[in-house]
Amino acid sequence: MESVEVFTSEGKGRGLKAQKEFLPGDVIFAEPAYAAVVFDSLTHVICHTCFKRQERLHRCGQCKFAYYCDRTCQRAAWLNHKNECSAIKKHGKAPTENIRLAARIMWKIEREGSGLAEGCLVSIDDLQNHVDSFSEEEKKELRADMESFLEFWPPQSQQFGMQFISHIFGVINCNGFTLSDQRGLQAVGVGIFPNLCQANHDCWPNCTVIFNNGKIELRALSKISPGDELTVSYVDFLNVSEERRKQLKKQYYFDCTCEHCKKQIKDDLMLAAKAGESKPSAETVKEVVQFSKDTLEKINKARMEGLYHEVVKLCRECLKKQEPVLGDTNIYLLRILSIASEVLSYLQMFEEAADYAKRMVDGYLKIYHPNNAQLGMAVMRAGVTHWHAGLIEAGHGLICKAYAILLITHGPSHPITKDLEVMRVQTEMELRMFQQNEFMYYKMREAALKNQKIQVMPEPSNETSPSLFHKKE
Repeated sequence: MESVEVFTSEGKGRGLKAQKEFLPGDVIFAEPAYAAVVFDSLTHVICHTCFKRQERLHRCGQCKFAYYCDRTCQRAAWLNHKNECSAIKKHGKAPTENIRLAARIMWKIEREGSGLAEGCLVSIDDLQNHVDSFSEEEKKELRADMESFLEFWPPQSQQFGMQFISHIFGVINCNGFTLSDQRGLQAVGVGIFPNLCQANHDCWPNCTVIFNNGKIELRALSKISPGDELTVSYVDFLNVSEERRKQLKKQYYFDCTCEHCKKQIKDDLMLAAKAGESKPSAETVKEVVQFSKDTLEKINKARMEGLYHEVVKLCRECLKKQEPVLGDTNIYLLRILSIASEVLSYLQMFEEAADYAKRMVDGYLKIYHPNNAQLGMAVMRAGVTHWHAGLIEAGHGLICKAYAILLITHGPSHPITKDLEVMRVQTEMELRMFQQNEFMYYKMREAALKNQKIQVMPEPSNETSPSLFHKKE
């Protein structure tokens, strides 16, 4: 941690600043979790040590609750699982993820004390809890969590005061970092990372955070000079400044004063109407935006029920209304294009999916930071869709573009970047074949698809990309 230091950031409280120069893609620091748990809904399919998704996991023979990749992961977990294992057996069942995380934090404090842990810039005691800013509903949930915790907490363990227990739950509520699976595609758990907690928010940050090989990595997105504040984005940028500020105030209890919010930078693009001679009236734009919002609600309902052909129908109807009225970078148009391309890919209607994916990426490139992780993932998905559609030139180009972004945001050792490198090499080989003999390329592709069914794309999920910090539903 010698490359960063904690300082008092004007108007924000504590923050992190660089002690040396960093270039895009540099790892500023990697931090293991102070404590972390798997989400309640995934406890049987995700390893409780490395948070990797595995088909066959070994179950703890004592509590019958924890699962591990193998004996190595199980032995590595024992220090943190030992007390939990005994408590679950005595309690009769495992409590919810928030209770389990609070208990793990307090067992660690019992073992090591509440001072500075090794490699930490701040102690758990000094983390913000924002309990005083909780709404009445949040205070009610806090009281319920504290009651459940006290029922679960063993009498022989160190006893903590109610104020400290309240502090720990407050810390989890506003500082719990989302852990993703090994490919970074699904949120699978929540953990506390004291050093990461010191990084303040900016809607156009100079750093990103990736969970890789059991640790979080703070990675530089742009050139950072000594003395510069290190910032990350707590929310997706693909929203107008007013909506981002509302979300940040509600979830993280602060008013965003970043330059992009103050100057409403890119808001005009995200709310753009069709330009030119047939420019629509403000009233028409308002009607189409409301229609888009209503359609998105219907789409979410249909996706929850697995009615994917209905989703496609709704998307097509919505696009017919949007295309003459909304600009190419309008967020409501981009949201429909994203859903349509994903669901059509799943249904193996790749040509139509590729068209929508290309338009989505063209819009994203005008809005997102050029080294944004979500942009990289979207470009990768578009590249794969074009590849499956037989559009090898466009597919290879998009995969190369995604690879360049993910090398910075995820790094070369991340599983998703390694997957992308394999795709890049494969599409490059196919592109050369295509350029040498286009007819032969399509004949060989047709024969290959007859012998080996094209891989089905993952089932569309209602989840968005994992957000930076986990908020209790």
